[in-house]
Amino acid sequence: MKKSEGVVVESYYQAKWGFAGEFIGLYTKNHLPVLKQLQAEGRIQSIVAVKPRYHATEDGRWDYRVTLTFRDPAAANDPDHEDVIKKQLFPDQATYVKEEQRRFEILSSHWDILIDDVDLDTK
Repeated sequence: MKKSEGVVVESYYQAKWGFAGEFIGLYTKNHLPVLKQLQAEGRIQSIVAVKPRYHATEDGRWDYRVTLTFRDPAAANDPDHEDVIKKQLFPDQATYVKEEQRRFEILSSHWDILIDDVDLDTK
């Protein structure tokens, strides 16, 4: 995606063996509503999640990849606004914080990658 078209971030999640289902359940319950609110506000242009059909070696394994396309760099990096959304969507902050802590406890690894297009037609 060209920079003028947005900012693309790929997030990879590797759950501990046997916990991928619990992870995605907590993700869709607690994190996806925040992303969808950002999308409704026009800050996120697209949300795409995938999982591999087969498994890889442990050193290269991931369970879920979520690709977010943000409108611009400011929309991609506004944690204060996200905190406001979290408090609006989840008035029971104690439960929310506990479940989010659990979501990250069951991960073996998590990484985010900022993606830039490569123009292969440029000579």
